[in-house]
Amino acid sequence: MDFEEYRKRGKDMVDYIADYLKTIRTRRVFPDVQPGYMRNLVPETAPTEGEPWHDIFRDIERVIMPGVTHWQSPYMHAYFPALNSFPSLLGDMLADAINCLGFTWASSPACTELETIVMDWLGKMIGLPSEFLHSNKQTMGGGVIQLTASDSTFIALLAARTEVFRKYKCLHSGLDDAEINARLVAYCSDQAHSSVEKAGLIGLVKMRYLCSDDQLSMRGESLQSAIERDREEGLIPFFVCATLGTTGACAFDNLAELGPICEAEGLYLHIDAAYAGTAFICPEYRKFMTGIEYAHSIAFNPSKWLMVHFDCTAMWVKNSGSLHRTFNVDPLYLKHENSGAAIDYMHWQIPLSRRFRALKLWFVIRSFGVEGLQAHVRKGVLLAEKFEKMVRLDERFEIPAARHLGMVVFCLKEDNDRTEILLKRLNKSGKIHMVPAALKSKYVIRFTVTSQYTTDVDIERDWKIIQDMATKVLRNEESDEDDVFEETQPIPVVIEPEVLKRVPSLKKKDYGMSLLLSNVPSSPKLINGSFAALFDNNDVIVEFAKEITNSDFNGRPIRLSPRRRMKLRDQNRQRSLDCDVTPHRSIISRFKQASLDSKVDEILEWSTLQEQTGGLLHEIEDGSESGADSELDAGSGVKMKVSINVTKSSETDDEPEKDKGELPNGNGFHPTNESVNGHIICKHCGHVING
Repeated sequence: MDFEEYRKRGKDMVDYIADYLKTIRTRRVFPDVQPGYMRNLVPETAPTEGEPWHDIFRDIERVIMPGVTHWQSPYMHAYFPALNSFPSLLGDMLADAINCLGFTWASSPACTELETIVMDWLGKMIGLPSEFLHSNKQTMGGGVIQLTASDSTFIALLAARTEVFRKYKCLHSGLDDAEINARLVAYCSDQAHSSVEKAGLIGLVKMRYLCSDDQLSMRGESLQSAIERDREEGLIPFFVCATLGTTGACAFDNLAELGPICEAEGLYLHIDAAYAGTAFICPEYRKFMTGIEYAHSIAFNPSKWLMVHFDCTAMWVKNSGSLHRTFNVDPLYLKHENSGAAIDYMHWQIPLSRRFRALKLWFVIRSFGVEGLQAHVRKGVLLAEKFEKMVRLDERFEIPAARHLGMVVFCLKEDNDRTEILLKRLNKSGKIHMVPAALKSKYVIRFTVTSQYTTDVDIERDWKIIQDMATKVLRNEESDEDDVFEETQPIPVVIEPEVLKRVPSLKKKDYGMSLLLSNVPSSPKLINGSFAALFDNNDVIVEFAKEITNSDFNGRPIRLSPRRRMKLRDQNRQRSLDCDVTPHRSIISRFKQASLDSKVDEILEWSTLQEQTGGLLHEIEDGSESGADSELDAGSGVKMKVSINVTKSSETDDEPEKDKGELPNGNGFHPTNESVNGHIICKHCGHVING
């Protein structure tokens, strides 16, 4: 592709993008595809010779768009916003063309200098204290653009850990980092995002999850009690992550109470305002920031609500020295004449290289202005208020948590099961897309105004769809005709050329997928409604929901742990089980820390083993001969020998049949097993041996 062809193709792509966004409401918001769908549409190997651009361009609709979740759609109400805008897209076009790696000032001065300026702009726009700004020469504060809020939390935790190491080494010169690290403990709310837990896991520090109050807010009293208890046990409290705008219900931790405690106890206070931070450009929402002066760092995502497309996370620190001490590596080839006189952002982050993200943020702020961005936020809040009022007028629904900003959580009154069914059928229709959360004992549906294209008419249309579907669910009615998305405008039809076909690894009914956005004990577990909220009762993920609740089929506890993901070979036949009742999942009622994905893997692993034995393991229940040996193909030509011993007890009218046997499990044998409702349960470790 030469310069002239690039001009032509670039204009074609701009036209396509404009048409896509202009007509996005005509597309099904969530795709009707299954994992592995694309394998049937593209060849197994890369082309030997270059292909004509028109063939590549044509495959956008044929290959890509069928599997796209349309996050800019006015009917997209899942998760939090992930907005873009034309100024943002244009900014990244230029940044991609420049393609600098702004690790130091010298590597691209404009990249570094523009970032320091726009971060000061943005900090002033949301009302941050001057200690967080580069322009305040009395402090070492300033802003930096990170990849995500998750990165920011981890960076803040590492910086806090570095300061604790320095402090205790000064007090006790004989201590090393490992000894100190083993005693560190950090704190967050039980409503905090899963990235806080991940930061603790990677940083090798203990994470304490504090119970939130009735308003889902972390309070000072619970933090103070936890600190005192941990100090008595010889631990070192050092870090608190407070959340402004939680994932489950957009709740706000009480900074006014937490801040003074952190200051008095010498704890680092980081603020995660990933979603709500954008709203602080409106003065009326800065009430949630009361106590921000106690924070050491704060981060929010312009890539969510500010119409600056992903990735772009704004992070400010009061003392950049803690970042330098944590991430400073200074090889000779990265030194330059202005080292020390200019900011080198490589010392403010984990990676070395960084993109020119400031361009798109600069373009957006200049194009919309502060007032334009404020109007955008206020419009989203008004639309959420409109939806809230309509929900409250329907006596079948309730709103179990206060609405904040642009998100409403709702559910059918006192009926978790039917709320879940309602969400599944709504998502399956393709007319609207939402995801669930668990708040205390409630299974709720999250409705977030995510698109700048959403109007009052769209909100009314969405609520009518929800009401109609709720009527059908409550009447136990099913109508495939009513549940199917109908396009109001035709989507361009592309003639599909013949491509190499491949048999999918898994059939539709044999897999599940979940994404836990909040994955800590006692926290709201937010699931990817794309798949987990679409499965019917006869799917594997629901069949084994009782296992996820940590109880067997008679309600007795079973010790479960996620197993290693195993890759299934093509054409593996999976076995589905009959189940008449949809049981509660841990994410709904038990709040156990478990990934649905890992449970599905465990199920599929067992199904694969059953297939490889040719049903040999089923013979345990059929009374096969004791002492049978069999070689199993464990994959890649590896043979595994299995010995099975069965002792069958006599049946009586008063006592259920029990089977006892032995199976290898990687750590030895299951010596004593019990059959309950046709399922063999290991009495030693509690695992379901025969699914």
